[in-house]
Amino acid sequence: MPAPRISLDQWQALQCIVESGSYAAAAERLHKSQSTLSYAIGQIERLSGVQVFTIEGRRAQLTPAGEVLYRNARRLIEDATRLEGLAADLAQGWEAQLVIAVETIFPTWLLLECLARFSAEHPQTRLELIESVMGGTGEALLEGQVDFAIGPAIPQGFVGEWLMPIRFIGAAAPAHPLHQLGRSVNLRDLAAHRHLVVRDTGRRRTRDSWLASERRWTVSSKATAIRAATMGLGFSWFPEENIRAELDSGALRALPIDAGAYYANLFLIYPDAETLGPASRRLLQIIREEVARRCPPAPDRLEPAPPPVSAGSPAKKAGRPRQRRATAPGL
Repeated sequence: MPAPRISLDQWQALQCIVESGSYAAAAERLHKSQSTLSYAIGQIERLSGVQVFTIEGRRAQLTPAGEVLYRNARRLIEDATRLEGLAADLAQGWEAQLVIAVETIFPTWLLLECLARFSAEHPQTRLELIESVMGGTGEALLEGQVDFAIGPAIPQGFVGEWLMPIRFIGAAAPAHPLHQLGRSVNLRDLAAHRHLVVRDTGRRRTRDSWLASERRWTVSSKATAIRAATMGLGFSWFPEENIRAELDSGALRALPIDAGAYYANLFLIYPDAETLGPASRRLLQIIREEVARRCPPAPDRLEPAPPPVSAGSPAKKAGRPRQRRATAPGL
């Protein structure tokens, strides 16, 4: 492959002249003389065979072909800048890719804001997200598939730090029969209606439901469960933040369940703090900061969470423990 004949500095001169509006302003910005920039543009025109500028009055205007060269030169310089940043990060041991597992009860909007903030700082780092449910989070950790996870249970041998509580509420469409009872709803009432649950993504899952309801639909994503509920096809226990838009719009309403709301804990989970790479440490720090900034503080006393939909064990009381296993309800 032949070597490029036009240097990166010459393409940068073109970009700067266009974006600064004049040779004089570009020369000041680049700390170079106007004659140096004129020579750079002359070289581009001579080596490419394309006229870049036309002179109209006292101003240089891009030709249509020059506009095409400018757009591609800008991308070339952006790519070169990213490459230099990647090289600097790799020299410091920065991971080229992060793979994380996040329990789907974690607010999606908050997760995306954390990832966006991280990528704005380090766009060269690839991110792979595993959206897990219950046992799938622990399996991803135990099998070494991920760098770290956000989940409700800390597997043996892993480090977990408390992150936040998740508030669950029973909800259904306004026209659902449970809203027409005219009184508080009990567990027997719930068992008589279709329960929408999200399938455990772990391979070792059981079929039992904590509600003991035969009228149950099991789906593979929380989006499907929410959509089914808004269509009046059933009710579910939803993390409140995951259905905030539906509650605000009136598409879903909280059920007047006599047991009230429930909470589960979420933890940041990783193998060992000392072996975390710099990219993992930075993303973990961003998640901590955004949760602290965007989420309300935990109540002083949390109510117990109902058991997971695929486990028959009793619920564990949710508090604010660290380094302790927690149980989160499924949808």
